[in-house]
Amino acid sequence: MAISMHTFWNPRTETLDRPGLERLQAAKLRRVVAWAADRSPFYRQRLADAGVTPADLHTVADVTALPLLTRDEWMAAQTASPPYGTLPAIEAHQAVRVHTTSGTTGREPLRALDTRKDWAWAAEMWCYGLWGAGVRPADTAYVAFGYGSFIGFWGLHYGLEKIGALVVPGGAQDTANRVRQIVDFGATVVASTPTYALRLAEEARALGVDLPSSTVDKVILSGEPAGSIPATKQLIEEQWGARAFDTAGMTEVSTIFMFECAYQPGGAHIIEDHLLEEVLEPGGDTPVGYGELGERVVTSFGRSAVPLLRYRTSDLVIREPGSRCACGRIFDLYSGGVRGRVDDMKLVRGTNVYPRAVESIVRGHPEISEFQLRISREGTRDEITLRVEAGRADDGLRKRLLDELAQAHEGLRFRVEFCEPGGLPRFELKARRLVDDRPEMVPAHV
Repeated sequence: MAISMHTFWNPRTETLDRPGLERLQAAKLRRVVAWAADRSPFYRQRLADAGVTPADLHTVADVTALPLLTRDEWMAAQTASPPYGTLPAIEAHQAVRVHTTSGTTGREPLRALDTRKDWAWAAEMWCYGLWGAGVRPADTAYVAFGYGSFIGFWGLHYGLEKIGALVVPGGAQDTANRVRQIVDFGATVVASTPTYALRLAEEARALGVDLPSSTVDKVILSGEPAGSIPATKQLIEEQWGARAFDTAGMTEVSTIFMFECAYQPGGAHIIEDHLLEEVLEPGGDTPVGYGELGERVVTSFGRSAVPLLRYRTSDLVIREPGSRCACGRIFDLYSGGVRGRVDDMKLVRGTNVYPRAVESIVRGHPEISEFQLRISREGTRDEITLRVEAGRADDGLRKRLLDELAQAHEGLRFRVEFCEPGGLPRFELKARRLVDDRPEMVPAHV
């Protein structure tokens, strides 16, 4: 694949050398810290307590002088001064939008304001990812999204418009009608969560629609770590007959922070000219190096309404140098995308269980259409059950799943339960496939 400037949405910054990129980041860091200190009540106090001023920030390495911010601290500030808290650097009437987190953890969602300039920036970040995946003005893009207060694919919609693609908003539709519209409008691009991409393919089969023969050639995935699981991604590509591209974003940033380019190097590029990303020990403050698993910490340069300085995301990632990809971008990669979340891990009979590892196994069996992981307490013993829909109970499939799950989890014995077709929940947005019913714990859905 030949490299040209047409490969990049922003050739000037995407191909900067590393020293030039770091000088740009340092200048933007000083600017956003000055803005936050001057206008955000929360950051004014936080930076004063830490004794940090913008003049102290000479290089990107100086970001470690800033205090770390957690979701609980943001939520506490929002609760103490509702409805938007003390982080915003503007008054609510100066904003043009408000979006919320998905609330999949069962907690009250965060509320984030955006100005007109912020929202233009959010669309611009999506353009990096969409263009990198090969989306062009000639495309027709179907956005399979409910268009509620959750930020979801709102920014993608505006990014598609900015590129010049024809956008078909798929809100207020059931799955069958969305499949029909994808075909009727001749969509070449479909955007959804990984879970919903598989749900759309399942519905297409029920309707007798041959998706691999349709006009769709690109599926843009976001909203779940599942988009970076090789087995899940391969299954989506097989069922759609199209290339699938992983992206990831968050309400706290208002847009995406990484995207998989057309070269698909097994990871996603960080949008480093607009975000300063660190990888620290999970729950700690010590940096980890290339190739090591750690927690993402993000500083955003683009959102002015709610500045974000050194925010602990709980995302688990492995950072690799951008040179690993042949596309020519300087931007570093998150190898394998987002690997999961710090709070995803469940301890069952002394063994760590991660939903991503279970999904990787399940998606290796394409006859399984849906699954759920349930943890329960029976007497004094924890039990973990994988519930699957696979058309019919199959002792051979059960044995293969039991063996693969035990091998991946230090010999931990799972149960496998077959469910009737349609017996498990389906999801349009973030899937909640892990249910922890142990009575002494707060039930968690992730």
